[in-house]
Amino acid sequence: MRILLVGINYAPDLIGVAKYNVELCESLVAEGHEVRVITAPPYYPAWKIPPAFKSSYFRSRDVDGVRVTRTPIYVPGHPSGVRRLVHHASFALTSAAPVLFEAVSWRPDVMIAVAPSLMSAAFVSIVARCVGAKSWLHVQDFEVDAAFDLGLLRNPSLRKWMLRIEAAILKSFDNVSTISHAMVERLRIKGLQPDKTAEVRNWIDTTAICPGSRATKYRQQLNLAEGDIVGLYSGTMSNKQGLELVIEAAIGLERSHPHIHFILAGEGPHKMRLEQLAAGHRNIHFLGLQPNDSFNQLMATADFHLIPQKAEAADLVLPSKLGAIFASARPVIAMADEDTGLALEVTNAGLVIPPGDSSALALAICQLSEAPALREYYGEEGRRRALDRWDRRTIVRRWSEAMTGQGNAAGQTNAGLTGAASDIGLPVEDAVRSP
Repeated sequence: MRILLVGINYAPDLIGVAKYNVELCESLVAEGHEVRVITAPPYYPAWKIPPAFKSSYFRSRDVDGVRVTRTPIYVPGHPSGVRRLVHHASFALTSAAPVLFEAVSWRPDVMIAVAPSLMSAAFVSIVARCVGAKSWLHVQDFEVDAAFDLGLLRNPSLRKWMLRIEAAILKSFDNVSTISHAMVERLRIKGLQPDKTAEVRNWIDTTAICPGSRATKYRQQLNLAEGDIVGLYSGTMSNKQGLELVIEAAIGLERSHPHIHFILAGEGPHKMRLEQLAAGHRNIHFLGLQPNDSFNQLMATADFHLIPQKAEAADLVLPSKLGAIFASARPVIAMADEDTGLALEVTNAGLVIPPGDSSALALAICQLSEAPALREYYGEEGRRRALDRWDRRTIVRRWSEAMTGQGNAAGQTNAGLTGAASDIGLPVEDAVRSP
């Protein structure tokens, strides 16, 4: 099969959507398919294009068997709501010509658009219909809902107008997938029929991320004692994470529980502000993005992991870091309302507390720090879930089969195209009891 993927994020970006776009494309190539990608230069999470990529626009290069074409985009240094709109609009405009060229000259069998960016996805579905290709939209997060629910945009009339456009784009694709059961339900609320939707989880390589010793190089670098307890956040530091809640809880515990330390590892537009909030507090440590070959050590450094979240972000996205946390056999403290997808995923493999409540976070941290047997139990359960539900090879294979028509036809239970009982990332027998 010839498969064309259009998405704003790709290697060498290390985190976020880029990771899954790259691993999907490389896995498809490994199965014998021809894959081409239209993307932007790397910029995330620093929101800055490296100088080496500013002269490579519209040039196609092979990257690990995938032909990658990059287009110029506007990248704001300080991404506000309006600037993000311009950012995504710029990719929609500059990617249109290479998408059309590849579609007409190469004639792909499947055209995949990844949201973000939804703006560029609209053109993909139109072109796919014109050249007779199957169109597939994969939604990593609901950009419109997030922009307004998190306060990046506020105009009610603009929201209504953008939701109408979003609904039209979603309905224009042959198939639409997203990364959690709750997000699939949101697609249906937005008007999609069940036979057009599927769940495709953000997978994890369970052989690369596995249980490891707590005695890592990171504990040595930070001068942590063997008996110190570590809570770790690893990922993007942006507005929707609510990481200031972790800082607030850490400051509140500094005197009463000096053996509990907090590591925030990653980059993002809010990192400098977080560092300012944490200045002078010895129990809070910051790290940058870590290379892939050290990531398992980073995950093993934690006694427990942290997923803070603002209430407004519930079910807009399922944090992709959850799979890696489970695979590392460490428990997690997640901020989520009881009926959300994140809460259902974490229950019995960690603690779920109300979003936005730093006092509840501090109590949960104390509870886990004083209960090694409970941490071990939750960690073992998380590892089991990672193997059952988040394994990269299983999920990518099922998605590949669904895209290329090698699986059962749409409408049959295990085709990966008909909803909760057919989720691509979940064995059919598990889908009945847990999203």
